[in-house]
Amino acid sequence: MVARNADFSLNIPEILAAITKSKPSITFVTTPNNPTGTTSSIEELKQIAVQMKKVGGLLVVDEAYAEFSNHLSAATLINEFENVLVIRTMSKAFAFAGVRLGYLVANTQVINAMMIVRLPYHLSSLTQATAQVALENTDLLLGKVAQLRDARDKLITKLEQLGLTVAPTQANFILFTGFKNTSSQLWQGLVDKGVLIRDVGLPSYLRVSVGTEAENDKFISELTSLIK
Repeated sequence: MVARNADFSLNIPEILAAITKSKPSITFVTTPNNPTGTTSSIEELKQIAVQMKKVGGLLVVDEAYAEFSNHLSAATLINEFENVLVIRTMSKAFAFAGVRLGYLVANTQVINAMMIVRLPYHLSSLTQATAQVALENTDLLLGKVAQLRDARDKLITKLEQLGLTVAPTQANFILFTGFKNTSSQLWQGLVDKGVLIRDVGLPSYLRVSVGTEAENDKFISELTSLIK
């Protein structure tokens, strides 16, 4: 594992050096990243894909939160790099967490190889039917994603107006810092006021998911009372 930079971006020189040294069979990159929400550029992913190809390995890009991002998908690299795989889930933007359904986009040769070793009953017929209906109604199910992006941007503005620092996010959550309390103190203070966000284990950072307008307003109101 290669640590990210202080701004949560990828440390490309260190990653390329680690690949050259360790020659891994698989390298994973998550974009948008969890819990920071930050993204990796197509150019950065290309550099990693090239290096992985040199050592005969695969680059797996986890795009669980991709629908909330306006950046290019790593799937655009697959025609150029047969060693790139993109994995996604229907748990986030499709609000299908209970279905536990993910999917893969990859080169035909990779898919064929995976079909040989996959479990025979990896998905129930009900799950497959549900997914098919969801895909046929993509516009409807993803219709609120644009609204969520707008709500996210408004929430970022309000956090910055409070003097807080926000990690650049392309997900449906916001990682922020700049408060004087410890993470655990501020988290508990919000819980006591009926607001539940996430302490993700990063010192001096907390993460809030974008909610409804009323939920976002309550969060900002209670947060303001605790840090002012």
